[in-house]
Amino acid sequence: MTTSSSSSSSPARVRLSDLLPYDGAPSNCYVTAVEVLSESLTRCNAAVIEVGSEDEAVMRCGLESARLYFRVRAQTGGVNCSSSSKSSRGVYMYRAGRALEDTDSSPPCMAEVFRCMGKVARAALCAVARNLRLRSDVFNHLLDDNPLPANEPSSSVLVASYRHVPVQNGKGALGEGNITTNCEIEKGLLTLVCSDAPGLQVYDPNGRWYLADCGSAPGDLLLLIGKALSHATAGLRPAALCRLVTDHASASASANPGRSSLAFRLMPQGNAVLDCSPITAAGHVIPQSYVPISVSQFMDDLSAEEDIPCNRSDSTLVALTNVDKEPTLRSVLSDSLSGAFLEDATLVSCGHSFGGLMLRRVIETARCTLCDTEIETGSLIPNHALRAAAAAIKHEDDRRLFHNAALRKRRKEVGDHRENGDLSAENGLHRGVQYPFTVNEKVVIKGNRRTPDKFIGKEAVITSQCLNGWYLLNIIESGEKVRLQYRSLRKIPKSQAAESQPLYNSS
Repeated sequence: MTTSSSSSSSPARVRLSDLLPYDGAPSNCYVTAVEVLSESLTRCNAAVIEVGSEDEAVMRCGLESARLYFRVRAQTGGVNCSSSSKSSRGVYMYRAGRALEDTDSSPPCMAEVFRCMGKVARAALCAVARNLRLRSDVFNHLLDDNPLPANEPSSSVLVASYRHVPVQNGKGALGEGNITTNCEIEKGLLTLVCSDAPGLQVYDPNGRWYLADCGSAPGDLLLLIGKALSHATAGLRPAALCRLVTDHASASASANPGRSSLAFRLMPQGNAVLDCSPITAAGHVIPQSYVPISVSQFMDDLSAEEDIPCNRSDSTLVALTNVDKEPTLRSVLSDSLSGAFLEDATLVSCGHSFGGLMLRRVIETARCTLCDTEIETGSLIPNHALRAAAAAIKHEDDRRLFHNAALRKRRKEVGDHRENGDLSAENGLHRGVQYPFTVNEKVVIKGNRRTPDKFIGKEAVITSQCLNGWYLLNIIESGEKVRLQYRSLRKIPKSQAAESQPLYNSS
């Protein structure tokens, strides 16, 4: 059964069976699971997904095989395991579809674990989309095809790791207390973590670190949002900040000290584009900083933020986690659970105002979700000022959505005219500035600083037109396909084009 957390500092638990998408009308279990998952991500920046018994057996096998694998590698001096006299640790990265070399080996069960955690990750991604009033498959274009095409490695990665601290005289080798690794912000769409011992702390929206995997079993997968999904949702789902903390006191008391973990990172394809247009179409107002960007460029921009010292001040961490959380008037006047405007805003006894699903939750629990104060459910007062503000913003949103829909329709008509050769139909939209070429046109790749050298100077044929002035091209000489912007292309002079053989025969 899907349940919310009994503690304000621990993530809620959701059953995978309640979260899996299916055909037909949504059941009460599915609606509740999506709501609880979203509320937990908002409150704790994390959630726990409980898998079934068969999947739990797969996860348990993966954890045990990872522990044994790294112990053997440490004894034999394996290249994937670093060791010292005081501690040892190992990391192995598994990608589905990647051919193993003769000298390479991997822990057993990695393929099964990859499939299991990939299924859970896609279900969680669908739930996040549904909660934001989007289609459940709105992010599918960012993902690898499933199953993968032949001989194509996956973009997503499964990371098996093990950390072992030997015991000396009943204490950890490095003394009492905790060993804390550097803080890390997940870079992909989302991450699932499974471990056989607690030790992962998450930074919550209130500026506190808490142990997120305390009391978890192999069948409990901790869900964390990554930077890529945070950008694709315009910051409505902020990225999680986490760090690893090893408790030596508990480790020394265990017969098998150490911690093995499996982390599945659901990554977008490198040639995909992170675009917030579905968020805008759903009625959310997004900051201007969220512009469409290719995944490869987005990951390059994040590379400088990989190493973040954990000894930074809390104010620095708050600024770091709030990079994509600029509060907007739309977010302030919306229900944090459903995203709907607070047209039923109600003032409770503690002074905070709620509406929609969050108001119902506050009334049911008789406790404010912001200050954790008990409230008097019989003394609710309508907040007319907040309701009027929400109604005004909703009216502006509706008018803007109508205008954007009309503009998209007009642009589609212009695009249809362009494909038919009627360039006079642009009528002031200036699409020729960003789309100076047409489909099936032959061009030369002049390139820029991001264009691979092997394509510069090659002739290509435009096969399709993409967003923001990008084209999909087919290299004539090699038959390779490449996606480039119009600035990287140059028209072929008419004299040269006349000498060349026609590319397509009209029928």
